[in-house]
Amino acid sequence: MDVYPAVISIDSAKQQERHYFLLSELQALVKDLPSSYQQRLSYSTLSDLALALIDGTVYDIVQGLLDIQHLTEKNLYNQRQKLHCEHQALKQDLVRRHKESLQSCKSHNLALLKSNQQAEQEALEMRVREEQSMMDKKIVVEIDQKVIDQQTTLEKAGVPGFYTTTNPQELMMQMNLLELILKLQQKDTQFVAS
Repeated sequence: MDVYPAVISIDSAKQQERHYFLLSELQALVKDLPSSYQQRLSYSTLSDLALALIDGTVYDIVQGLLDIQHLTEKNLYNQRQKLHCEHQALKQDLVRRHKESLQSCKSHNLALLKSNQQAEQEALEMRVREEQSMMDKKIVVEIDQKVIDQQTTLEKAGVPGFYTTTNPQELMMQMNLLELILKLQQKDTQFVAS
């Protein structure tokens, strides 16, 4: 029976040592942030963040969110590139057809043909702009949704400073917190290994 309390105190001592390590590393990392963000990260916030990081679960969550974000960005980039290639093909096809039409056109119809081709060219350019604009809006909406998903996940995981917001200053603060977590993960891996 006496073994059990000893195990708890050893475990508790290790956790306390780990908390102290994480907290001191966070304090050191915060010094690299702009002063406006340093002021918002109080000792208690950093201590709470260190506590949230003790078991390593938050590192796994952040890495998973980062992987999802990279896949999403790659997918959106590929969709945008595919649309761009489709537009290039349409433009090249239009140029080819216009050249063929000009070669077979009788001189008395040339002015009318050029006028029609100009209208067709402008219509295609308008279509391309509209489709690109729609794609860009879709990309922004999807990225915004990923940010909300990340905020919600980190909030549910109990990571201090994370909640759903669209406030640019709060988003920047959350980005700084994520950067701290990622930097600390690298240092923490070295600490655990030693």
